[in-house]
This record gives sequence, C-alpha cells and structure tokens, in this order.
Amino acid sequence: MKVIASTDRAFKVMVKRITTRSNLQGSAVETTVRTILSAVARGGDQALVRYTKKYDKVSLKPPQFRVSPEQVKEAYYQIRKEEGDALRYAAQRIMAFHERQRSKTWMYQDNGATLGQVVVPLDAVGLYVPGGKAVYPSSVLMCAIPAKVAGVKRVVMCTPASKVGISPYLLVAADIAGVDEVYRIGGAQAIAAMAYGTKTIARVDKIVGPGNIFVATAKRLLYGTVDIDMIAGPSELLVIADEAANPVHVAADLLCEAEHDEEARVYLVTTSDRLAKEVVRQVQDQLKRLNRMKIVAKSLARYAVAFVVASMEEAIDLANDIAPEHLTLSVDRPFDYLEKVRHAGALFLGRYTPPAVADYVAGPNHVLPTGGTARFFSPLSFDDYVKKSNIIAYSKEELVKVRDHLSRIAHMEGLDAHAKSVESRQV
Repeated sequence: MKVIASTDRAFKVMVKRITTRSNLQGSAVETTVRTILSAVARGGDQALVRYTKKYDKVSLKPPQFRVSPEQVKEAYYQIRKEEGDALRYAAQRIMAFHERQRSKTWMYQDNGATLGQVVVPLDAVGLYVPGGKAVYPSSVLMCAIPAKVAGVKRVVMCTPASKVGISPYLLVAADIAGVDEVYRIGGAQAIAAMAYGTKTIARVDKIVGPGNIFVATAKRLLYGTVDIDMIAGPSELLVIADEAANPVHVAADLLCEAEHDEEARVYLVTTSDRLAKEVVRQVQDQLKRLNRMKIVAKSLARYAVAFVVASMEEAIDLANDIAPEHLTLSVDRPFDYLEKVRHAGALFLGRYTPPAVADYVAGPNHVLPTGGTARFFSPLSFDDYVKKSNIIAYSKEELVKVRDHLSRIAHMEGLDAHAKSVESRQV
C-alpha cells in the first residue's frame, strides 16, 4: 500500500488514474458475449445446455435447470439453525428499511385539470447471483426483498451450476426473501435467458445483481431489451480518517473490502502522515491472518493507496472526485461533513460503523454504484422495482384556457397537427 502526500509529484497522477477508472473493464469480451446472446436468442434452452457444459462443466437437461421446492426445503437441513436465524434477522432489517422508501400513486387538482402519477410494480424481475470465489446470500436478500416490498409478482434467480450443487445458503436466502423461481444457469447465458426468455425460463422486465465482466457486458448490451440496475464494477472503499482514528480499525476496514476479489480498490485519505504509516503497518500485519490472504494481497499491490492531505476540506474534495462505492468518515463529529459529501454510494459515519454492518444487517441496500458512477447513480432501492406513468385529465373548460399557449408552442416547433388536435375539439 503506497503512501502519497498531496505535495508529492505522484499525487496528481495517481488521483487522475483513480478518477478515470471505469466499470467497463475493456471490450475484449464483447465479441464472446454477443455470440452467447445471439445463440440463446436463437437456440433457447439448447444453447443454455451447451454453455452450461462448456463454462460450468455441468451437464443439465432443461427440466433440471429449475431448483425444485423439495431441494429448497432440503437446504434448510444443510445449514445450522443460528445461520438461518442470522439470515432472517438480516431480511427483517432490509425489509424495514425498504418499506420506508415506498411511494404511492398521487394526484392533485389544478382548476379543471387532474394531474399526477400512478406507481405500479414491475411484473417480473431477474436476480443474478454470482458463483466463483465466494457465496453471497446477503446479495440475494438485498436484491429480492425490495422487489417484494414493491409488489413484484415474479422474482427469478439465476446462479451458476456446480457439480456440488447450489450453496444451501443461497437457497435458504432465496426462500426467506420470497424468490419465486431459482435456476442453475450462470454467466452471460443466464442474462440472455432472462432477457429473451426460453421455453423453460420466461423473460423478465428487469435484471439486477452483480457479476463478472461477462455478466456486466451482457447486461450492458441487453439494456433496452430489459431494464438493468447498473453496471457493477469491483468493490471500493475510501476511508477518511483524522489523526485520532484507530489505525487497527482503519486497516481492518480496508482489508474487509479488499477481500472481495483481486480487483477491489481501497483508499485511505488522512490529514496525518503518522496515521497513514501506522495503517500501512497494520494492513501488512493483519493481512497475514486472513483466509483470503492471496486475493487481498493482489488487490492491495495493484490498487491500494494512502493519501496524506493538508486538511479535512481537501480530504472531502478528494473523496468527491473519486466518488467511491463506500465512504467511511472515521473522524470527530462526522455529521458535520455530511452535507459536504456529494458523491458516494454509501456513507459510514463515526468510529464504530464498519462497512460490514451495512453489507449484512443494517438494512440499507449494499448494491451500490461503483467505478465513479456514484456521481449520477444511486443505491438499489424500492424505486428500481416500480415504474411510473403520468396522469393528465382536462375538462373542456380547462382546455379552452390553454389553447392559445399550446397552439403557439406547436407552431414554434412546426407541428401544426398538434395545434389542430386541440382545435378539432371545437374549443
């Protein structure tokens, strides 16, 4: 983990490298993904059979794609009672938070015009749950529960097939969250199946959830055929720490985020050179005791930086430029800086709010914008699972009042049929 002061020549170079990062990790895989999408669109289930055997090394027939209710029930016997209790506790917290995000149909009267919006849930949503280096039942809860709070009738989950079967933790989490259908299909082919539909898997209206570069590319290419939540990139954490921060805690939080995968990015911004050096020492010491030490070490070597700046104002400005997925304020009176933070997926305020608490049990969603997209994207929420239609109803008398203004604007745009649509009503 490098330490770079704002007075160093390398400071601006490193900041530019970080602020110009992107969730789109290159286009080398795009040709492969387009081939997969086209094959699934044409071949449906048979293409899924072929790609599941090719990429997951599992031979499945279409009737075996879907996980049966009996298999879901069996999953409960494969985990400990206290593990199930922990998932249920997290689910209750996530539901309580997202229920507070509810919005309803609204209307108001403006003389003879009735105006408003109708809010309705999407009909069907697809949830992608990655396989690979870790198992993420928390992501199942985070993606599925807001959909159910919103009233989505059909929630579908796809996760890669495996010779040892789907993790019971994923199946239990899916059941607790109210997922309606679970399929053993992964990769870009799963995204294609949910977007286009096959004989076995009916299409959905929106696809949410993280995945590797193939999954992210498939979601990007299929946007418009279906809606998507966002293009998810590597996990990120930026910690702003003052000189009173505990270096043991700061190092532990950085390592927590870096253990996701080799591409995870963690940064420290502090006003204390002494703290920066002590955090680096703590990171090196704590790293040796981690189960995923090799993964974390690669992440740190590639991306980790400790910035030393002159003031808290400069620290906040740097954080806003980077627009991290997670931002921790390990400082005195963190709420004093709340309105100054413009760009972050989630904020962790104070000495005793580790990012892990929000990953699992706090309640706010942990599906967050990455790669600097916190400048314009928001966390996954209730609003992602509903759509809104505008309501306009005019009386004859109210239409008369607006006729001249409407006609003038229509003629400005050279669209006389717009004006005549009002005139035809003889108002």
